[in-house]
Amino acid sequence: MPTDELVVLSHLRWHFVWQRPQHLISRLAAGRPTWFVEEPIATSVDEPVLRWEASGPVTRVWLEVPGPERHVHFGDPVAASYGDRLARLLGWREGRIAWLYTPMALDVARAVEPSMLVYDVMDDLASFKDAPPAMRTRREALLAEAGLVFTGGRSLQRGVAPLRPDAHCFPSGVELEHFLPARSERRPRLRPVAGYVGVVDERIDLDLVAGLAAALPDWDLEIVGPVVKIDPGALPVAPNLHYRGAQPYERLPSVMAGFDVALMPFALNEATRSISPTKTLEYLAAGLPVVSTRVPDVVADYSDIVALGEGPDQFAAACREGQAGPASERDRVAWPVLRRQHWNAIAGRMDSLVGQAVAAGRLLEETA
Repeated sequence: MPTDELVVLSHLRWHFVWQRPQHLISRLAAGRPTWFVEEPIATSVDEPVLRWEASGPVTRVWLEVPGPERHVHFGDPVAASYGDRLARLLGWREGRIAWLYTPMALDVARAVEPSMLVYDVMDDLASFKDAPPAMRTRREALLAEAGLVFTGGRSLQRGVAPLRPDAHCFPSGVELEHFLPARSERRPRLRPVAGYVGVVDERIDLDLVAGLAAALPDWDLEIVGPVVKIDPGALPVAPNLHYRGAQPYERLPSVMAGFDVALMPFALNEATRSISPTKTLEYLAAGLPVVSTRVPDVVADYSDIVALGEGPDQFAAACREGQAGPASERDRVAWPVLRRQHWNAIAGRMDSLVGQAVAAGRLLEETA
């Protein structure tokens, strides 16, 4: 049973969309004290205040800083005291592991004096909209300092290989049993539905979404997820295009039960060059045909299961074909992947590597 304390530093909040950090950390937290340290929040406080609360398997920690509402990253000067405040809260503990999802948290991680740094590279954050200018240099520093590096897909693995050829590639997985009920909940509808579940940001091709709504006037398009980093006023509008906002992870099977076809209308840009969408396997587990743009990792890993399209006309044709096609052949190809890529198995393999690295480090200390 693991006993090392885990301090996770993440650019994503624990109660945001349930994705890779939440899936992995909720499992890795079993049997070990786990802190989930989030980015600072600008509020009406007069001076920085550290907050924390128990949340299921983790203790959430965040720093509130003075100022108008805005995005504050770990390296922002107004949050310079974060590391010291966190270190005082946690105290010193032997065998502490700092697990990072953003390079901007490196100084905060150092402040809690971990025995090892783990960097789980889930995205190329430097390519995202409004990324801090220091993101790339901090990424290089973290890759050099981390005792263990994981990556979330093939493209990310290639990106870190020049600096960390020893990185371990763990593409995102699926909680199969969570999404299977969508199959039995599906009911006949008057109009077919093509749906997307996920964050709506600069990675979504809004022109493609608008064109698809026009190309499928006899269908409804459901966009389910929070709108982040883009102006909601820029979202395309059409009578058959519906924005449903964020939905909790618990409701996603029911949401997907309302789809006939699942969409991944990603733009092909710097922000999507290295993504390996978690939703691919979730859609397949829910029994849905999937239509995607040619995101490199989707092409490499799922071209035998996912329909690939370019532009509204190809997407529309793939939606109609997917709705009419038999599910049995798709499931025949998908089932082995779904079983192999269960989050339980991925978390178990990662935890084993962490244990090996910790044991090797202790052996070196004893023989030094």
